[in-house]
Amino acid sequence: MLRATLKSLLARKVRLILSGLAVVLGVMFVSGAFVLTDTLSRTFDQVFADAYAEVDVNVAGKPKVTVSEAEGSAVAPPFAASTVEQVRAVPGVADAVGVVSADGARLIGSNGKVVTSFGPPQLGQNWVGESDLLRLRQGHEPRADDEIVVNAALAEAAKVKVGDRVGVLTLAPKREFTLVGIFGYSGGRDSIGGSHEVYFTTPVAQELMLGEAGTFNSVTVTAADGVADTALRDEVAAALGDDFVVRTGAELGEEMSAAFDEGLTFFNRILLGFAAVALLVGTFLILNTFSIIVAQRTRELALMRAIGASGRQIIGSVVLEAVAVGLLASVFGLAAGIGVGALLAYLFGTFAGGLELAGVGVPPSAVISAFAVGLLITVVAALLPALRAARIPPIAAMQDVATPDRPLTKITIGGAAVTAVGAVLLALGLTGNAGGSTLPVILGGVLFTFIGVALLTPLLSRPVVSLLGAVFSWSVPGKLGRLNSGRNPRRTAITAAALMVGIALVTGVTVILDSAKSSLSAMARDNVTAELVIAGAQSGPRSPSFDREVLTQTAALPGVRLADGEYGDLALVDGERTWVAASTEPAALRQIFNAEQVAGDISQLGPDQMLVRKESAESRGWSVGSTVPVQLTRGEERTFTVSGIYASEVYTNPVALPQSVASDFAIPHPIQGFIQLEPGTRSADVLPRVEALLADSPEVSVADRDAFIDQQASQFDTLLTMIQILLALAIVIAVLGIVNTLALSVLERTRELGLLRAIGLRRGQTMQMITVEAVVISVFGALLGVAVGLGLGAAVVRALRDDGITDLVLPWSQMGIFLGLAAFIGVVAAALPAIRAARINVLGAIAHD
Repeated sequence: MLRATLKSLLARKVRLILSGLAVVLGVMFVSGAFVLTDTLSRTFDQVFADAYAEVDVNVAGKPKVTVSEAEGSAVAPPFAASTVEQVRAVPGVADAVGVVSADGARLIGSNGKVVTSFGPPQLGQNWVGESDLLRLRQGHEPRADDEIVVNAALAEAAKVKVGDRVGVLTLAPKREFTLVGIFGYSGGRDSIGGSHEVYFTTPVAQELMLGEAGTFNSVTVTAADGVADTALRDEVAAALGDDFVVRTGAELGEEMSAAFDEGLTFFNRILLGFAAVALLVGTFLILNTFSIIVAQRTRELALMRAIGASGRQIIGSVVLEAVAVGLLASVFGLAAGIGVGALLAYLFGTFAGGLELAGVGVPPSAVISAFAVGLLITVVAALLPALRAARIPPIAAMQDVATPDRPLTKITIGGAAVTAVGAVLLALGLTGNAGGSTLPVILGGVLFTFIGVALLTPLLSRPVVSLLGAVFSWSVPGKLGRLNSGRNPRRTAITAAALMVGIALVTGVTVILDSAKSSLSAMARDNVTAELVIAGAQSGPRSPSFDREVLTQTAALPGVRLADGEYGDLALVDGERTWVAASTEPAALRQIFNAEQVAGDISQLGPDQMLVRKESAESRGWSVGSTVPVQLTRGEERTFTVSGIYASEVYTNPVALPQSVASDFAIPHPIQGFIQLEPGTRSADVLPRVEALLADSPEVSVADRDAFIDQQASQFDTLLTMIQILLALAIVIAVLGIVNTLALSVLERTRELGLLRAIGLRRGQTMQMITVEAVVISVFGALLGVAVGLGLGAAVVRALRDDGITDLVLPWSQMGIFLGLAAFIGVVAAALPAIRAARINVLGAIAHD
């Protein structure tokens, strides 16, 4: 039986290649995700190890507010210079150097624009001298207050050279400096981890990066000979107390690496989610392939049963074929995944500013997942055809037609039941009744819905396919193609279901994002009365900001009624991390954002008062007069009294504080500005004057309200494009499924095609017949996908109604594109099978058994 199975497998190796390709692509995505994240993880492990290689012990102030990797970097509070002397006096300390180092030093390049950094920090630091790690390549260290040095990576990105006058943005508005030096790192590196670094003299660094003269925010400690780093760490920690965080250089590197790995884990899960979609589509393809192969081998398998093969042996034979296909596909998929992971890591390194990557490795997780997924998907998909093969009676060996159509009753009932389960899970997840498992319940609901609809598809295939095929029935090949596409509902359904999954997900996401985009845009237009908006595009964890003086000068312009600046920060409010805001003009809450006064007075704000959004007040039990402790990024904890409660659809900040406390925010400058004009004043008359005031703030620009809203809404389009690119793999696999189905169908109908050719069907007509069949199946799958996607998208939008997503937008143009794309996919998928069918030898085909 084993020899027979192997011979059978080798005889049909070409038929199994396309089904194996589906597994290869899915496994490639899975293993590539693990290779990418492993490479980046080891890269940044080395980056952080190098960064702190010369640090024996590091002392830093304990952050007032903890910040996750996705929210940016925590701000270590500054401390007095006397702390450095205190550390230097600890037994075992050979030297202690006060360090200023903070994210937020943005260099303005030769083109007048800020050099952006997509991820790596933009550090402003004080120059403490060269070391074995850091060496000047050109020029000299900063000696005067208007001199700086930068790393080679930043100099290259900014297109600046020694001797140039350059602008730098920090906590203070733009200041001009002379670039007097460019440095690099050991090993010929231009940066560590792609970071941009600007070094000032110590007094200037303290002023611009910490906002306080005579302070530092970390101390680099060198241990005396013979003193262990860990022992010195404990001594320094005991001397300083609980207000400081004391770590060895190795611990600091590990901590930074762990924080980065947390973000990589989230990224990895996203990639694996898209890989799961691709594998789900691949499952349909493999199931269909083995079903067709079993149907074609009916007489062969019946003969085996007749000469003594048991049902178990027949199942084992089919499963063995699946294992062989899964093993080979896993090997090739793993190899492709390694290549894709290495390519993506290279692109990431290039995009991050020339990040030097660690060698590409293959983690055990990539190998284990490749073979586990490849084998599991293939074997599970082959089980149903294997069970069907075991039920073939020996008498079928004497029948010409061994695979009669079976009733659709059982599969329809099963599909209805599975779809109902999916609908219940979606309802529970979308209505918030899933407890703490909302996301898994929603994903389970989507999976069950797809499987349920796929099981119901055979019931729909004959009437729908017949209707679609009528478009092509004006010719004999068209009529034949229409009949062929509907002759086997199960086969047509499975082939179409593979395409349905990809189209449904893209359609559903499009409905959700377009609805959100329309709802939020309409809400902003209805509730924001500012005619001009000052803002910048965020390219990293730090929001662009501008000088508050711009607002003062704007308010004095003719025709300006109100100029409001908005500050924002993450703070501890009553012990919980909460986004807080501050406005330069408290009246803006009502005049610009149409906020409704629910309680108290929201038109003014005293120095120790706070305004609270209605939802936050209700959830935390606050009312007018409540006292609330607030710890900002800088400064000591303060107590504020709730003086007003507001309701607003646009101004969603939970807490509004007085502008006087914004100096203790991580970014003590406005991050957005809203300008309201006097009646009759044209925004086009005021806009260029505000642009002139922003000359020293190249990170931000001013636009009219509609342009600003459209710019913000375009982020949804970017997100949609990224999702469509990632889901394209599922659609590619679906195309392979159509190709495979047609190729096997052509082989199955060899004699039939020969007879058609014998009675006058020309080669071109044969190709047209196969193409019509493919187009009908593809469009059928796309119609299913659009219908399911619309249903899922509409359900999500309905569930988000209370969150402000009130408009249901149906993407008619995109749906038309999807259907047109499906027709094109059908033509492409039919090319090879159609050519093969047209080249069939007529006499040989007639004699084919």
